[in-house]
Amino acid sequence: MRDFTPEEKRLAREMGQVDVRRRAWLEQVDGDVVVWQSVYSNGFQVAGHQHSRSQLLHVCAGVVLVKTVLGHWMVPVGHAIWIPAGIEHAVDMLGGVRMQSAYISPGAIDGLPDTLRVVGVTDLMQSLLDEAVPLPHEAHPSGRGALLHGLILHEIPRLREMPLGLPFPTDSRLAGLCLRFLETPSSRVTIDSWAAEIGMSRRSFTRKFQQETGIGLSLWRQQASLFAALPRLTAGESVTNVALDLGYESVAAFTTMFKRMLGASPRSYLRVAPVKS
Repeated sequence: MRDFTPEEKRLAREMGQVDVRRRAWLEQVDGDVVVWQSVYSNGFQVAGHQHSRSQLLHVCAGVVLVKTVLGHWMVPVGHAIWIPAGIEHAVDMLGGVRMQSAYISPGAIDGLPDTLRVVGVTDLMQSLLDEAVPLPHEAHPSGRGALLHGLILHEIPRLREMPLGLPFPTDSRLAGLCLRFLETPSSRVTIDSWAAEIGMSRRSFTRKFQQETGIGLSLWRQQASLFAALPRLTAGESVTNVALDLGYESVAAFTTMFKRMLGASPRSYLRVAPVKS
């Protein structure tokens, strides 16, 4: 991987300074809902931080990777991640990224999710955010602004959770296997091969992995494969190259997995993924 040029480093520093100032402002202002838009260059990283409000982070362009001690979450175009208040998280930009964030005060409305999750963004929610972003912030908006904020609050609990979280085990042996898989994904990984590698029986491994991650290895592997595939696909790489690189025997097998996880084939997904910045 090439190093950043001096100009790229300067721009990254400036974006980082703006980001810190905006987060400080966010903690000072009143209001149940605060909405803004951010634009970041490829490779920009937001260091670990937390908010006193919960955050709905909607990705309009690019792919975002959100990292916590509990796992990693991939957020592609057309999706959002719900980050409850007080959860420390870091954010990596994969490609040029444009995002919209709605920050919601605790207790603003009943039924808000209490766990971190990736959700699909409905046409209604996207339109609400598009309309709310240009409005000047008001702690107690009236008229149209109040209606937009109220609809955003009511729509958040209705957003459907998507399987784009990647929980990480805390056991060092399992974590090592998972990290290596992310570096070199392969559809040929099996329970038996991983269990043998760390000296566990199949039954013990299966039970331990489920306890540590909350899901089985097969589903974890599929979600990890999406982590590897989405940035490459949105960058323009062919479906065939990505599928074969990930160890799938055919494009059809990869497409079946992709459609099962995201509800659309790779080509259908990519047709709707680009969003003008």
